[in-house]
Amino acid sequence: MKRLSRFMHHLIIFSVIALIAGCTVMTPRQPDWQPGKEYHLTILHTNDHHGHFWKNSQGEYGMAARKTLVDNIREEVALDDAHMLLLSGGDINTGVPESDLQNAEPDFKGMRLLGYDAMAIGNHEFDNTLPVLRKQQEWAGFPFLSANVFDKSTGDPLFQAYKIFQEGDLKVAVVGFTTDDTIKQGNPENLKGVEIRSPIEVAKKLIPELRKQADLIIAVTHMGHYDNGQHGSNAPGDVALARAVPGIDVIVGGHSQDPLFKPDVQNGTLILQAHEWGKYLGRLDLVIKNGAIVSSHYKLIPINLQKKTAASAEANNTRALLNDKIAEDPSMIALLTPYQEKGQKELSVKVGDANGRFIGDRHSVRYRETNLGNLIARAMMEKTKADIGIMNSGGIRDDLPKGRITYKSVLQVQPFGNMVSYIDFSAQELTDYLSAVASIPPGTGGFAQIQGVSLTLQNGKATHIKVNGQPLNPTRHYRVALNEFSASGGDGYPKISQHPSFVNSGYTDADVLKDYIHAHSPLAPQDYAPTGAIKRE
Repeated sequence: MKRLSRFMHHLIIFSVIALIAGCTVMTPRQPDWQPGKEYHLTILHTNDHHGHFWKNSQGEYGMAARKTLVDNIREEVALDDAHMLLLSGGDINTGVPESDLQNAEPDFKGMRLLGYDAMAIGNHEFDNTLPVLRKQQEWAGFPFLSANVFDKSTGDPLFQAYKIFQEGDLKVAVVGFTTDDTIKQGNPENLKGVEIRSPIEVAKKLIPELRKQADLIIAVTHMGHYDNGQHGSNAPGDVALARAVPGIDVIVGGHSQDPLFKPDVQNGTLILQAHEWGKYLGRLDLVIKNGAIVSSHYKLIPINLQKKTAASAEANNTRALLNDKIAEDPSMIALLTPYQEKGQKELSVKVGDANGRFIGDRHSVRYRETNLGNLIARAMMEKTKADIGIMNSGGIRDDLPKGRITYKSVLQVQPFGNMVSYIDFSAQELTDYLSAVASIPPGTGGFAQIQGVSLTLQNGKATHIKVNGQPLNPTRHYRVALNEFSASGGDGYPKISQHPSFVNSGYTDADVLKDYIHAHSPLAPQDYAPTGAIKRE
């Protein structure tokens, strides 16, 4: 259905060219598959796990239920004399405090028990240092793949580019690609000496080489799925990759955290993505004949999702398949329980109270001023005695709930462990910096939540600047508080960590917020309400 047997097609073309040139025909790699025989391959996949090794308070998802589901499918596939691969689109790290405090050890060891075959390196894998990432590889025991991440000093790959799996008579190449937005989204301190090349340019050279070695090519990517390739200010994603690089059979994606309830077919490539957090297990069943895909069937299988969650994720698609309750696997529960209990004990300490909700949802905080963005900026200002506080919205990962606030609540809001820093700017330096930061567009992690200053952005320049209600004084300096991630150039901010007045306070962002909440409890949301002080024209 997909195309003429690749082997026969290539052989005919090669033979004609060789005959015209008067050359001896060199036979390409002889495939192992039998002509006319149908082969069955099942691909299971998840992406953007973000520390969700344990089920939530409603009993949804979690690795224990996922293992039961995967084991059942694995048994079914084996009974049908078929083959299976279990893959991840990356971003295992960052998002749940119980996981973050333990460097995602339960998550990677859980993936090992689940039997994952390979994963893409996501941008959040660089939230930790490279030694921690290498330790995570040891815990996982399967390949971390990325063909476009290199050691800047040597030019050598930092990770394995691909792995070829022998699935019965079929050779299946699984190749990894990481978004080139990692350089601006990852922690700059952890990316020193790391080069992220364009995945599309790397793929243009690599995929033709893999076509000579394998019958099927699967790309595990952490690049994002953007409808019709319209990626906006993001780096090009899976659609752009498929359109630019022929020869990829399947893309198992991640990064944009989309639930694709049917494959997006681009240039003959099936693009998949399974939302986030292990809410769904993606399943693609392929029939392969004469080296080509002749039919496919795909679905996202919800893992103990309640109707409300499934409906929210599915948006305008056809109704989600809500399955019966999936039991939790005892061996996975035994592995993960000590990590969950240790994390719960450390995180249950109360730090304060709030009289209402503080908004940190990414669909709000990355587009507009919110009370939580203002709260965090003020906390940094108070800790460093700064005039202005600036918080990149990509560093805000959750709401702060009404009522009792625990240390866990704080770490869910700020899970990255960034250091709070500050810098003393002249009036002209401040004008230039505010012009650059306020120009970062909505919808990105760089969108700035700003306190202590009002301004109007006109044609990319900050005008009518007032600091704490007073016009800029050209003879004085102004202190700006921000996290070290932004100061080092993360999320597209100007790099200012080399400035002579730059200071790392030594305090982590979550601890600064925790101390502020404790000192100012109970928090009143109206005290931090948006004022519209930053006008973008």
